[in-house]
Amino acid sequence: MASKNLEMGYLLDFYGEVLTDKQREMMSQYYHDDLSLSEIGENFGITRQGARDAIKHGESALLELEQKVGFAARYRRVQQTLEQLEQLVIDARFECTGPHARLTTSEYVKTLNKILALLRSIDEVNES
Repeated sequence: MASKNLEMGYLLDFYGEVLTDKQREMMSQYYHDDLSLSEIGENFGITRQGARDAIKHGESALLELEQKVGFAARYRRVQQTLEQLEQLVIDARFECTGPHARLTTSEYVKTLNKILALLRSIDEVNES
């Protein structure tokens, strides 16, 4: 699936409930199930062009909503920050414990400061 398709699939997962049931199902079949427009048209008793138009309309609605509110992008940034935090904590725990501990006090403080900076960045993401 191309990156644009991945992005649209992500927006569909995030905002799909704002679409009509029929539109959401058509887009799900297209982006998640990888059905062709002809197959989707057959499933809904409409033409291939009708399926294409419904999907394009749904895409426009999802893109417009994301452009206005930006919740999906914010959520993704928060998730990435949380993953970075988790990795820092795992690394610090590994470097600070056990017989092979290698983290000096100044390195430990530096790691804690990185963790604090990432925690603060989550608030900044939520404010934007």
